[in-house]
Amino acid sequence: MSAPDDLASAVREESATQEQAEQEQAEQAQERTKPVGLGVVGWARWTWRTLTSMRTALILLFLFALGSVPGSIYPQRSVDPGRVAQYFKDNPTQAKWLDRFWLFDVFSSPWFAAIYLLLFISLAGCVFPRALAHLKEIRRRPPAAPRNLLRLPHSEAFEGGLTLEQAAAELRRRRFRVVTGDGWVSAEKGYLRETGNLLFHVALLVLLFAVGTGGLFGYRGNVLVVEGDGFSNAVAAYDRFMPGSRVTAESLEPFSFTLKDFQASYVAAGEKQGQPLDYLAKLTVQDSPTAAPREVDLKVNDPLDVNGTLTYLIGHGYAPTFRVTDGKGQVAYDGPVPCLADDQATYTSECVIKVPDAQPTQLGFLARFLPTTVPNGDAWVSVFPGAANPTVQVFPFAGDLGLKSGQPQSVYQLDTTSLKPLGKMSAQPTPLNVGETKELADGAGKIEFTGVKEWISLQITYDPGREPALLAAAAAVIGLVLSLTIRRRRVWARVKDGTVTVGGLTRTEGGGAAFAEEFAEIVAALRGDPPTGDRAGDDPPTGGQGGDKSGEPDEPGSAGHVAPDAPTGNTAPGARPDEE
Repeated sequence: MSAPDDLASAVREESATQEQAEQEQAEQAQERTKPVGLGVVGWARWTWRTLTSMRTALILLFLFALGSVPGSIYPQRSVDPGRVAQYFKDNPTQAKWLDRFWLFDVFSSPWFAAIYLLLFISLAGCVFPRALAHLKEIRRRPPAAPRNLLRLPHSEAFEGGLTLEQAAAELRRRRFRVVTGDGWVSAEKGYLRETGNLLFHVALLVLLFAVGTGGLFGYRGNVLVVEGDGFSNAVAAYDRFMPGSRVTAESLEPFSFTLKDFQASYVAAGEKQGQPLDYLAKLTVQDSPTAAPREVDLKVNDPLDVNGTLTYLIGHGYAPTFRVTDGKGQVAYDGPVPCLADDQATYTSECVIKVPDAQPTQLGFLARFLPTTVPNGDAWVSVFPGAANPTVQVFPFAGDLGLKSGQPQSVYQLDTTSLKPLGKMSAQPTPLNVGETKELADGAGKIEFTGVKEWISLQITYDPGREPALLAAAAAVIGLVLSLTIRRRRVWARVKDGTVTVGGLTRTEGGGAAFAEEFAEIVAALRGDPPTGDRAGDDPPTGGQGGDKSGEPDEPGSAGHVAPDAPTGNTAPGARPDEE
């Protein structure tokens, strides 16, 4: 091979080697610039920072308030199960869908609990770091005075014999935190603003904790009691019982009571006829099995309190009494039947009577109770909610009530699928007065309307977090007032060669106008001017307007001065706005 060929081969090899090296360098550079994934720890840190940010806390607080709205729009099972049953009766399709989203049990729903827990964690993550930072802040001394106080948003200079000790004493008298240095005095006040802000958030955190404690160790239940009947605070006596996860049967307070009488008063005449005036339930209460009975008047918003267990009056209605005799002449049912009001204005009520022990076949009745009955053409209606002329319209059925099918049934509904009407049915049967009897067709027996009683629905609650929640709410209001009314501000003074320079700075957004008046009062006090009613808002006196220096020209800086390039915003803690 000739020399030129060897040279060309060497050049090609060198070029190939150089290209390969450049390609390797490009690949290495690409590897270095490739974005690195966050990883598990990175994603966890990002999630925590996002969750504990103030923006997330505000969003969760808004969702918490928004999620509570359905609890005030739709009836809740924990408060009034009768109204929930009525809602299912009036709007069965809509109620079915609402129940799928827990809108009849809003405050015990999984989605509401998730918002509550996330809000608690978010607030805790926000508050505790801020509290530690605030503790360090309130222990820190006010910063040294800037060199040129006339560059501050609020500043003034004057001639006088003021000493640093006198300036410090005056600022201390105004409850400033004061430190002195070589020719200067620094003062600061308004720390309670951030303290109030933290108090508000801590109180909100305590409020959430108190509510959670009540959910764990408290319980709530509903019960319907008819006049003459009693109640003992035991799990089996409740119509609906919702205990906290830490509640046992032994946790319940062992009290009992008997409903002696219930009285409802209404407006008797005029445009407001029928409107309720007052509800009163007369109870005989025993705080414990060995305690002496005591008489209690239970009213709306005036609960019975037995060692922290509260009993509220939340509803009432009528419970007409019936005696049912079956086809064999045996009394198969004798007692009151609680009815649900179909019309709140007149308390026309719908009743269901189930008689599974009747022979030879089971009996069921639909009844319409009319408290004050008057004829209206071919029909009968009630015109007043009080029981002035009580009657009842009865619709009898016979057959299988379906109680042995294992399917749950409502006591306020009668499934007529397997029942047959007894006799000729009419939309407006002749009503029965108290003491009258209706004979049933086909020898099925008879039903007698024997009287009228009333029932009350009660909510019994025990919430150990109730009082802490009240205190936390009060503390939150106090903290909010402090954070909205107190301003953080700083004042400095320099004394040199008989010239006193005073500067001030507010650290509260939008607080400059209010601070200007206070600053003018401080300057007047340091100058030694006599106090006047409107001195704080006046400009300092100038030459030729009367005073000790009448006719003399003003000294530079003797009037209020704001430098053209004075900062207009707030300054960070410890910053020196005169230094560039």
